[in-house]
Amino acid sequence: MKKIIIVDYGLGNLRSVRRGIEKSGGRPLISSDIEEISSAEGIVLPGVGAFRDGMQQLGALQRVLIASSSSVPVLGICLGMQMLMDWSEEHGVHRGLGLVPGVVRRFPRREGYKVPHMGWNTLTLPVAGHPLFEGIPSGEYMYFVHSYYADTDTAHTLAGTEYICPFSSAIWNQDRVYGVQFHPEKSGAAGLRMLRNFIAMV
Repeated sequence: MKKIIIVDYGLGNLRSVRRGIEKSGGRPLISSDIEEISSAEGIVLPGVGAFRDGMQQLGALQRVLIASSSSVPVLGICLGMQMLMDWSEEHGVHRGLGLVPGVVRRFPRREGYKVPHMGWNTLTLPVAGHPLFEGIPSGEYMYFVHSYYADTDTAHTLAGTEYICPFSSAIWNQDRVYGVQFHPEKSGAAGLRMLRNFIAMV
Protein backbone atom coordinates (compact mmCIF):
# COMPACT_ATOMS: atom_id res chain seq x y z
CA MET A 1 0.00 0.00 0.00
CA LYS A 2 1.42 3.38 -1.04
CA LYS A 3 2.11 5.97 1.66
CA ILE A 4 -0.31 8.87 1.12
CA ILE A 5 -0.01 11.77 3.55
CA ILE A 6 -2.82 14.26 4.21
CA VAL A 7 -1.08 17.45 5.33
CA ASP A 8 -2.30 18.74 8.68
CA TYR A 9 -1.61 22.48 9.02
CA GLY A 10 -4.60 23.37 11.17
CA LEU A 11 -7.09 24.46 8.50
CA GLY A 12 -7.94 21.29 6.59
CA ASN A 13 -11.15 19.29 6.54
CA LEU A 14 -8.97 16.34 7.50
CA ARG A 15 -11.44 13.69 8.61
CA SER A 16 -13.78 13.95 5.64
CA VAL A 17 -10.85 13.85 3.22
CA ARG A 18 -9.40 10.84 5.03
CA ARG A 19 -12.75 9.03 4.85
CA GLY A 20 -13.02 9.82 1.15
CA ILE A 21 -9.58 8.40 0.43
CA GLU A 22 -10.29 5.33 2.56
CA LYS A 23 -13.56 4.74 0.67
CA SER A 24 -11.55 5.01 -2.54
CA GLY A 25 -9.16 2.25 -1.50
CA GLY A 26 -6.32 4.27 0.03
CA ARG A 27 -4.83 4.15 3.52
CA PRO A 28 -3.90 7.76 4.25
CA LEU A 29 -1.98 9.12 7.21
CA ILE A 30 -2.70 12.60 8.60
CA SER A 31 0.56 14.32 9.51
CA SER A 32 2.27 17.65 10.05
CA ASP A 33 5.71 16.03 10.44
CA ILE A 34 8.24 17.27 7.90
CA GLU A 35 10.09 13.93 7.72
CA GLU A 36 6.89 11.94 7.22
CA ILE A 37 5.71 14.28 4.48
CA SER A 38 9.15 14.15 2.85
CA SER A 39 8.94 10.34 2.67
CA ALA A 40 5.38 10.24 1.29
CA GLU A 41 4.62 8.60 -2.05
CA GLY A 42 1.60 10.85 -2.53
CA ILE A 43 0.49 14.06 -0.81
CA VAL A 44 -2.97 15.54 -0.34
CA LEU A 45 -3.23 19.21 0.69
CA PRO A 46 -6.79 19.92 1.89
CA GLY A 47 -8.05 23.23 3.21
CA VAL A 48 -10.90 25.48 4.23
CA GLY A 49 -10.70 29.15 5.12
CA ALA A 50 -8.72 32.15 3.94
CA PHE A 51 -5.67 31.99 1.66
CA ARG A 52 -3.43 34.18 3.83
CA ASP A 53 -4.19 32.12 6.92
CA GLY A 54 -3.50 28.90 5.04
CA MET A 55 -0.09 30.03 3.84
CA GLN A 56 0.83 31.28 7.30
CA GLN A 57 -0.28 28.04 8.90
CA LEU A 58 1.77 25.99 6.43
CA GLY A 59 4.92 27.76 7.60
CA ALA A 60 7.97 25.52 7.13
CA LEU A 61 5.79 22.90 5.40
CA GLN A 62 5.81 25.14 2.33
CA ARG A 63 9.38 24.12 1.55
CA VAL A 64 8.77 20.39 1.89
CA LEU A 65 5.67 20.59 -0.34
CA ILE A 66 7.59 22.44 -3.04
CA ALA A 67 10.50 19.98 -2.82
CA SER A 68 8.26 16.88 -2.81
CA SER A 69 6.20 18.08 -5.78
CA SER A 70 9.09 17.36 -8.14
CA SER A 71 9.05 13.65 -7.36
CA VAL A 72 5.62 12.57 -6.00
CA PRO A 73 2.01 13.33 -6.96
CA VAL A 74 0.39 16.19 -5.02
CA LEU A 75 -3.36 16.87 -4.89
CA GLY A 76 -4.70 20.16 -3.51
CA ILE A 77 -8.39 20.34 -2.55
CA CYS A 78 -10.38 23.61 -2.28
CA LEU A 79 -8.13 26.08 -0.39
CA GLY A 80 -5.34 23.53 -0.85
CA MET A 81 -5.74 23.90 -4.62
CA GLN A 82 -5.68 27.69 -4.42
CA MET A 83 -2.45 27.64 -2.39
CA LEU A 84 -0.73 25.74 -5.22
CA MET A 85 -0.96 28.87 -7.37
CA ASP A 86 1.26 31.96 -7.65
CA TRP A 87 -0.88 34.59 -5.94
CA SER A 88 -4.23 35.24 -4.29
CA GLU A 89 -6.19 38.49 -4.18
CA GLU A 90 -8.11 37.43 -1.05
CA HIS A 91 -7.85 40.19 1.59
CA GLY A 92 -4.86 41.77 -0.16
CA VAL A 93 -2.27 40.19 -2.44
CA HIS A 94 -0.55 37.11 -1.01
CA ARG A 95 2.04 34.76 -2.49
CA GLY A 96 1.20 31.08 -2.90
CA LEU A 97 3.39 28.02 -3.40
CA GLY A 98 3.93 28.86 -7.08
CA LEU A 99 3.53 25.27 -8.28
CA VAL A 100 0.81 26.10 -10.83
CA PRO A 101 0.83 29.47 -12.63
CA GLY A 102 -2.11 31.77 -12.08
CA VAL A 103 -4.00 33.98 -9.66
CA VAL A 104 -6.83 33.33 -7.20
CA ARG A 105 -9.58 35.95 -7.71
CA ARG A 106 -12.90 36.74 -6.03
CA PHE A 107 -16.08 36.16 -7.99
CA PRO A 108 -17.42 39.47 -9.31
CA ARG A 109 -20.86 40.67 -8.27
CA ARG A 110 -23.64 39.67 -10.63
CA GLU A 111 -27.36 40.08 -10.15
CA GLY A 112 -29.09 36.81 -9.37
CA TYR A 113 -25.94 35.05 -8.15
CA LYS A 114 -24.83 34.51 -4.58
CA VAL A 115 -21.26 34.32 -3.33
CA PRO A 116 -19.99 31.89 -2.12
CA HIS A 117 -20.65 29.52 -4.98
CA MET A 118 -22.19 26.67 -3.01
CA GLY A 119 -23.67 23.43 -4.29
CA TRP A 120 -23.47 21.11 -7.27
CA ASN A 121 -22.07 22.22 -10.62
CA THR A 122 -20.74 20.55 -13.72
CA LEU A 123 -17.24 19.97 -15.07
CA THR A 124 -16.10 20.51 -18.64
CA LEU A 125 -13.04 18.39 -19.38
CA PRO A 126 -10.89 19.95 -22.12
CA VAL A 127 -8.03 17.43 -21.63
CA ALA A 128 -9.41 14.16 -22.97
CA GLY A 129 -8.29 10.97 -21.31
CA HIS A 130 -6.30 12.42 -18.43
CA PRO A 131 -5.79 9.74 -15.75
CA LEU A 132 -7.14 11.97 -12.94
CA PHE A 133 -10.56 12.01 -14.63
CA GLU A 134 -10.60 8.50 -16.09
CA GLY A 135 -14.16 7.19 -16.09
CA ILE A 136 -15.62 10.63 -15.32
CA PRO A 137 -17.50 12.16 -18.27
CA SER A 138 -17.60 15.82 -19.18
CA GLY A 139 -20.76 17.27 -17.65
CA GLU A 140 -20.38 15.34 -14.39
CA TYR A 141 -21.49 17.14 -11.22
CA MET A 142 -19.19 17.90 -8.29
CA TYR A 143 -19.83 19.76 -5.02
CA PHE A 144 -18.41 23.28 -4.56
CA VAL A 145 -18.13 25.78 -1.68
CA HIS A 146 -15.94 28.82 -2.49
CA SER A 147 -15.89 32.59 -2.95
CA TYR A 148 -12.58 32.74 -4.86
CA TYR A 149 -11.62 30.93 -8.05
CA ALA A 150 -8.55 29.90 -10.00
CA ASP A 151 -7.60 32.06 -12.98
CA THR A 152 -5.03 30.17 -15.03
CA ASP A 153 -4.43 29.44 -18.71
CA THR A 154 -5.83 26.57 -20.75
CA ALA A 155 -2.53 24.68 -20.65
CA HIS A 156 -2.87 24.31 -16.88
CA THR A 157 -6.63 23.64 -16.80
CA LEU A 158 -7.81 20.03 -16.44
CA ALA A 159 -11.46 20.94 -15.85
CA GLY A 160 -13.56 24.05 -16.21
CA THR A 161 -16.79 25.18 -14.56
CA GLU A 162 -18.97 28.25 -14.96
CA TYR A 163 -20.53 30.29 -12.16
CA ILE A 164 -20.80 34.04 -12.73
CA CYS A 165 -17.73 33.59 -14.96
CA PRO A 166 -15.84 30.61 -16.39
CA PHE A 167 -13.08 29.35 -14.08
CA SER A 168 -10.61 26.50 -13.77
CA SER A 169 -12.11 23.93 -11.41
CA ALA A 170 -9.18 21.51 -11.77
CA ILE A 171 -5.61 22.61 -12.43
CA TRP A 172 -2.21 20.98 -12.93
CA ASN A 173 1.40 21.87 -13.64
CA GLN A 174 1.57 19.39 -16.57
CA ASP A 175 3.52 17.02 -14.33
CA ARG A 176 2.72 15.70 -10.82
CA VAL A 177 0.85 18.60 -9.20
CA TYR A 178 -2.96 18.67 -9.33
CA GLY A 179 -5.64 20.77 -7.68
CA VAL A 180 -9.43 20.65 -7.59
CA GLN A 181 -11.69 23.47 -6.41
CA PHE A 182 -14.57 21.11 -5.66
CA HIS A 183 -14.72 18.68 -2.75
CA PRO A 184 -14.31 15.15 -4.17
CA GLU A 185 -14.94 13.64 -0.73
CA LYS A 186 -18.42 15.26 -0.78
CA SER A 187 -19.18 14.62 -4.46
CA GLY A 188 -20.62 11.14 -4.34
CA ALA A 189 -19.48 8.33 -6.63
CA ALA A 190 -17.84 10.68 -9.16
CA GLY A 191 -15.72 12.35 -6.49
CA LEU A 192 -14.64 9.01 -5.05
CA ARG A 193 -13.75 7.86 -8.55
CA MET A 194 -11.48 10.86 -8.94
CA LEU A 195 -9.80 10.09 -5.61
CA ARG A 196 -9.38 6.49 -6.71
CA ASN A 197 -7.76 7.72 -9.90
CA PHE A 198 -5.33 9.85 -7.88
CA ILE A 199 -4.45 6.89 -5.66
CA ALA A 200 -3.72 4.84 -8.79
CA MET A 201 -1.30 7.54 -9.96
CA VAL A 202 0.73 7.35 -6.74
